[in-house]
Amino acid sequence: MAKTPERVTIALDGETAKLFRDMREELGISQSELMREALKFYSKHRALFESVDEERIYAYSEMLSVGEHIILDIDHWILFLTFIETHPVRGEFWDMHRKVSQAHAEEFKQKNHNAETVLRRLELCNLFKLSRTSDADFTLLLGYDTPKKFVKTELEEIFSKMGIKVDIKEDFSKLRIRILP
Repeated sequence: MAKTPERVTIALDGETAKLFRDMREELGISQSELMREALKFYSKHRALFESVDEERIYAYSEMLSVGEHIILDIDHWILFLTFIETHPVRGEFWDMHRKVSQAHAEEFKQKNHNAETVLRRLELCNLFKLSRTSDADFTLLLGYDTPKKFVKTELEEIFSKMGIKVDIKEDFSKLRIRILP
């Protein structure tokens, strides 16, 4: 014998009610089925929802959707950088890297980004893990020593072109940045 379903009454604000109607129509299912599926999905993926950093997800979505960024395996990244350092015309690569970094500086400058915003944006590119140690001091954890020259060159060019004075010190797999007055 089938169990009688439990009835629940809910109140939705205007925005949520419209979202509810639109989803129900789009999926072609009943209100009850939509609520059951949404609750099951949320229950199954609750940990994902609790750990979501909306700003970070938005930034990733923005960077990937316009096609200006890619997802690259770290082993390939290290391989490319290691190869570049052994290439006979590596100087040309570093000159081009400086030009690209200067172009990035122009974009950051147009958007009125400050030094910390630039660092946070580049952290999203997975170039480093950013740790703020004071109002003017940041540590960039690179994970590997190999990308240090790439990241340092990029930051020097970006900050210079933006007119932001910085002092960058190297550690084994870290860069320490102090924003100067």
